[in-house]
Formats: sequence, structure tokens, C-alpha cells
Amino acid sequence: MTTTVSNPALIHRPARIAALKTLALRWHRWLALAGAVAVLTWAVSGGLHLLATITGPAQAVFYPPQQPLDLGSSLPIDQILARHDIRRANSLQIVAGAAGRLLQVTEDPFEPRRYFDLETGNERPWYDREHALFLAQHYLGVNLPADEIRFVTEFSDRYPWVNRLLPVWRIAFDNGDGLVAYVHTETNALASLTDRAHTRLQLGFQWLHTWSWMPRLAEPLRVTVMALLVGSIFAMALTGLGLLLTIRRKQRARGARGIHRLAAWVLAIPLLMFSGSGLFHLVQMALAPAQSHLRLADPVSMQEPLFDLSGQWQNLTDGLAVNAVSLVEAGAGERLLRLGLDTRRQAGPQGANAIREARFQGIPTTGPAIYLDAATGEAWPQGDRELALRFAERHTGHERSRVADITLINRFGNGYDFRNKRLPVWRIDYQAPYNESVFIDTHGAVLVDRMAHSRWIEQWSFTFLHKWNFLRPLGREIQNRVLLAVVVSVIGLIGGLGLYMEIKRRRRRPGSLAPTPG
Repeated sequence: MTTTVSNPALIHRPARIAALKTLALRWHRWLALAGAVAVLTWAVSGGLHLLATITGPAQAVFYPPQQPLDLGSSLPIDQILARHDIRRANSLQIVAGAAGRLLQVTEDPFEPRRYFDLETGNERPWYDREHALFLAQHYLGVNLPADEIRFVTEFSDRYPWVNRLLPVWRIAFDNGDGLVAYVHTETNALASLTDRAHTRLQLGFQWLHTWSWMPRLAEPLRVTVMALLVGSIFAMALTGLGLLLTIRRKQRARGARGIHRLAAWVLAIPLLMFSGSGLFHLVQMALAPAQSHLRLADPVSMQEPLFDLSGQWQNLTDGLAVNAVSLVEAGAGERLLRLGLDTRRQAGPQGANAIREARFQGIPTTGPAIYLDAATGEAWPQGDRELALRFAERHTGHERSRVADITLINRFGNGYDFRNKRLPVWRIDYQAPYNESVFIDTHGAVLVDRMAHSRWIEQWSFTFLHKWNFLRPLGREIQNRVLLAVVVSVIGLIGGLGLYMEIKRRRRRPGSLAPTPG
């Protein structure tokens, strides 16, 4: 009896699978040595970063210092400014300090701030240094003595660009662990906190993961070599997955080969995610290098009279929990007094893990605001949203008619993460021809960041495939521990075993690409 095959293509299917298997095996073994070394390099450095995140020092207090704000007995602000001949300033606000409420004035964004007593009008010379120490001790929850306090105006390996905020005060504490706090006094923020162990882990990550040790002149070489090595990981994982799908064994291989194959079923997809997104990120950064889009407020004139808040303070704040006062310019010389409201109902997150989670997820440290005309004291009804649109126009030059959407952001997430530090901010989406989103902090009239819509795909890839932020609902701590477990498994079961088997094979059969039985 003769059997007729209805689809002749099926006759060649086993041959095609065999050819694919041979090709995958040949390339997998050809890539094994470079791929295994690359896997170990980047997996170990990724593990160092995760360890630094998990074990690094944590602040004891989440919210910035708060004190009752009562300007009833204060001197008029413009009188204080006139006495000290302050005619223009980038920032003017009332802050809580060790000596109570003080008027903080920023005349030059990259110089220490100036401080004035609200009741006497006297200046506290060089107080910015003292205020930074007060803030650091506040966030640490203890009055540790400072070993060194230094003003920092540039990013470095020890205070990298990812921290965003400049200038800051670097405060080294004499506690035996090399504890160092970086404080941004204009926003009363703890920009970074590290110690000796955390610094070493971070430096190890930078040297092995991003090759920060290479000089800038060698940037094309760095990108090329890294792309080849990361590409070898991706190709090795892809060919390994091909082998898993095409090779069928009647019984499981023994020893290292069996463990390696079993682990590959679990780790091949994570390895493809890490390497593919990493390669995409590397190429994207090479074509369009990351840069700071931060733009601070333009200087505001202080020569025109300001409404005397002290004389009307009780009437203005009756029934309101005002915890901040600052001066902003709405445009065309229109100045506004911003009265920040405190809407918190609790002390904030408690404990190291809860505070780390809050810093990662984001909790606004300031509430909504009401605005008064700085000359007359009359209410400015347009509000925060209108101000955000005006600031965006001023910083970008984009026409308001091209705004597609505007949203208040109260939490960190894809496109605006915890590295930006500031919350809340307004996200303004522009349609063609601009095709970008900008993020505005109305508290300081600051353009915090901007993101071209063309980069959303790479941003999504890096956020979800490389950093695994799809685990965000489980919490930052669980996300980091899951990632660390996967990375350790990749190091031992993929990189380590793979390198061991390749070296063993080369010693046994030098130059051979033939399959090894079993």
C-alpha cells in the first residue's frame, strides 16, 4: 500500500530542523567563550548594583523639616531685600532651619544661598553650610558630628549625574562607616546617601557595567566593544534557545551539561530581555547621548514693592495650613506669591525599607498651592495648571496650541522616575511638530525634564525589560531581591557552567565544532 503525502513541504521538515540545529549549535559554541565572559562581567556588575541598592544606608526621616509658619511678626520681605541691596534672584522662599523660619535667597544658582532673619532682617553669613548640616542630621534622625563639609558644583563618579540635583553640599560624617550625605538646600532635599561599602559597590558597577573608566576620547571604541560583547550575549541566548527547541533527548544529560540545559529553560528569556534591552539602550545613547534638560527659573526682579504678607497673615491664612511661601514670576513681569498648603495626614513612611519604597515610588513632599498677586495680595485664580503651561512655554518656546494633554504627576513611573527627585510635577504632552513631553515643577518654576516621544520605546524597553519594573506592584524590595536571584542564577548556571564546559571541551577537542555526545 502506498501512502501519499498531501503537503510535500512536510517531507523536508526534519531536514530543516536538523540544519537549524546544526547552525544553532555551531554559532552557540563559537559564541560560547566571548558570551560567557560577557555574561559574567555584566551579571556580576548588575549584582553589585542590586546589592548596593538593597544594603545601602537609608534615611530615617522621609519628609523635609516642617515648622509652624507664622509671618505675623515678620518684617516685610521687600524691606529685607532692599536693606541688603538684592535686586534680582533666581529663587526666594521661606524655609525651616535650625534657628526657625528664615528667608532663603538664591542670587546665583551655582553659589551658596543667602539667609535672613524674618524678624530682624539681619543676614546669617555663610549659613548655607550650616543649613545643609541641619538638613542632613534631620534626614538621618541623629546629630552626628560632621568630619568634612564641601560645596559640590559638578557630577563625578562618587556623585553621578543620575542624582540630577546641583549644586549640593557633601557632608562626610565621623561614624566609622564613611557615611556621606549630599544635600540640596534650595529644595531642602537629601539628594543622595552613601557609605564606604555602598560607594565601592557603585564604583564596581560603573567600572564593569558602563565602563566608566574609559576616557571620553575613546567613546566610539567603548560603544563598539560593548555592543559586540552584549550582542554576543543576545546571540548566544538566542542560539541556546534554538537548541532547547530543536534537540530532544530521551534522557536528561548528566552533570554540568544537564544542569546548564535545565537552567537555560528558565533563564534564556530573562537573558534575552537583559541583553536585548541593554544593547538597544547602548545604541540609543550612542546615537543620542543622555543629557540634562533641567532648566532653572529665570531671575525675578526684586525692585518692585511686594505685598506685605505679615500685615495680613492672619486673615489670609485663616483655616489654611500654609507651610511654604515663595515668589515666582508668571511671565511678562507678573510676579506671584505662592502659598504652599500642607495636606499630610500622617508622619510619613517609617523604617528603612518603607522609606526606600517611598523614594522609589514617589510621595509628594509638598501639597497644592494658592497664588496671590505679589503687588496687591489679590487672589490669582488661574492656579497651578495655568502656571505650569506658562512655565513650559517660557522654557521650551512651544506654542500652547500644540498641547495635547496636561497631567499632574504625583508618583514616579515610566518616563518620569525617581531619579528626577521632584514631586509633584505637571506633565505636558505636545503634538507635532514638537512631539515631546515636558515636566514642570511649579514650586520652583523649573523645567525638570523633557522626553521626545520617539524615545518612549527605548524608555519602555529599558524600564521593563532591563530593570524589570513590571514587578513594581510587588514593591521595590521584592523587585530587587527577585532580580538579584535571577542575576545570581545567570552568573552560576549560565555564565559559570557555560564557561566551564567550553574550556573543558576545548581542552579535550581543540578547534572542534562537532557535537559532543550526550
